[in-house]
Amino acid sequence: MRVITGTARGRRLETPEGLETRPTSGKAKEAIFSAIQFELEQATVLDLFAGSGQLGIEALSRGARLAVFVESGAEAHSIILRNLNNTGLMKSSRVARMDAIAYLKNARDKFDIIFLDPPYDTDLAETALPLCADIATTAGVIICETEKRTELPETVGEFVRTKEYIFGIAKLSMYRRLEND
Repeated sequence: MRVITGTARGRRLETPEGLETRPTSGKAKEAIFSAIQFELEQATVLDLFAGSGQLGIEALSRGARLAVFVESGAEAHSIILRNLNNTGLMKSSRVARMDAIAYLKNARDKFDIIFLDPPYDTDLAETALPLCADIATTAGVIICETEKRTELPETVGEFVRTKEYIFGIAKLSMYRRLEND
């Protein structure tokens, strides 16, 4: 797996061994970043259930100002730190080794872009989405990856699901704030 473009273009990223962490596919990652390409410059990004950190790292490489990575697994946490060092993006990052739901419940920051990629076959996406909506900026976007059969709510707080993409067994759901009339 590599960074697609930006300042860290082509840099190889480590991924955790085993089945506990599932990297976002290259096609899904390209679709995500095509959809938000004009929102990345100087954005604040939250990468929840970060795994290798590939989504937050891609955002930083493309011009995001700050990325916060939240990962509870020890091996994945170490890999995120190594990937940030190897891409030269550590200075624009914060890495928290903790439970994502606990992080969301105590978060003080607001984020322009939130990546949510919880383990499949859990209700963590449904639990985390409303908490993400609470910490997203007015123009924020929440991008959630789930197993393709998972049904997520159409609205979450003031956010509405605007797009869904299917890539193999994965589904990407994009949420944006409802427009005020």
